[in-house]
Amino acid sequence: MSPPTLSLVMPVYNVAAYLPACLDSLVAQTRQPDEIIAVDDGSTDECPAILARYAEKLPQMRVIRRVNGGLSAARNTGLEHSSGDWLVFLDSDDQLAPEHCATALAMAQADDLDIALFNGWFDFEGRREEELIYPDEPDSPVMTGADWLRERLQRRQFFHFVWLHLYRRSFVDRLGLRFFEPWIHEDVPWSTRVLLEAGRVRYSAIPLVHYRKPLRPSTPGPARDARLKLLIDSSAFNARSLDALLPAATNPALRQAIAWQLVDGGLTIFHHLKRVDSRTTLRELRQNLRREGLLALLWKHASTLPQHRRIARQWIKSFF
Repeated sequence: MSPPTLSLVMPVYNVAAYLPACLDSLVAQTRQPDEIIAVDDGSTDECPAILARYAEKLPQMRVIRRVNGGLSAARNTGLEHSSGDWLVFLDSDDQLAPEHCATALAMAQADDLDIALFNGWFDFEGRREEELIYPDEPDSPVMTGADWLRERLQRRQFFHFVWLHLYRRSFVDRLGLRFFEPWIHEDVPWSTRVLLEAGRVRYSAIPLVHYRKPLRPSTPGPARDARLKLLIDSSAFNARSLDALLPAATNPALRQAIAWQLVDGGLTIFHHLKRVDSRTTLRELRQNLRREGLLALLWKHASTLPQHRRIARQWIKSFF
């Protein structure tokens, strides 16, 4: 048997309130994925039962169950079990436009792309009207991924969402691409690297994904501090990853743009630090940022006086 043409990888974890709508959007595809790999990442709610109910509507769906390991681990599991010539990701609390698979696949095949890039909607769950992720960007010609990345970063209009792309599977395999565990915001190093390496990409302004933007209220205490620590550690990892990718950017303007991205993402750490409740945890986090060289890395790539001032303040605070 020949391999499937299009594989869709969908991590699932405790999203029972949103999973039926997500699966309905797969059922409604004008051209369905040939293979759906749903990775149940240790759900403790009704997600397993919901997936089972959709077995008849989506007979090409395979459910892989694993011990909870986070989004990166679940995506990696999906990659390992998928076999299509083309690959797309979907988060299980989001939805696809009915023409998603048909449009993205047709574009990728017609232009012989490594990556097809498309638009989407921010879904605010009724709090306000949906907004386009890229509101003013027209279709692009075929270009290198590095050129597309440089243009977006220079305009400060780039989102790292892996589900806004469709990938040629042989391209992913050739690079040995995997998501870094256990970090969150794992899209940052992945998307930067794939665009640096891609020889042929094209962007379509057609919105094909509805991305849910929920309110995330949090209660002060140990659980929130643990979440903030993960955010801080993930941001530090991403900054180091971008620094390691800089030599692959042969264009000076692109290197400068990636360095801006590194600092812009790294400075969000300081915002997270303000929300840490435990003074002991806060002190340890600041000391680790200094001792492990993250503050020095941000200082090296910072380009403005206000950025240097913010970094210097954190460096001083790390001693107290």
